[in-house]
Amino acid sequence: MRDDTRGRQLRQFGYTRFERARIIGARALQITMGAPILINVMKEEIDPIRIATVEFEKGVIPITVMRDDKIIPRGVVR
Repeated sequence: MRDDTRGRQLRQFGYTRFERARIIGARALQITMGAPILINVMKEEIDPIRIATVEFEKGVIPITVMRDDKIIPRGVVR
């Protein structure tokens, strides 16, 4: 059985699962390399992928996705 909540969440942000993975992976790499974290996290939270995922879900990652001739700014509901 498919998890409809996950599908709705992806549609809400307007990103495919591949775009989501690329955005979270790129942001996790930035965090690993010392970029500032854009949300408040507990000191015990050290996993950059989890931090990047939470940033993605809150819509604070400053990354724009370009598809063909369309630019989709972060947090746009489609």
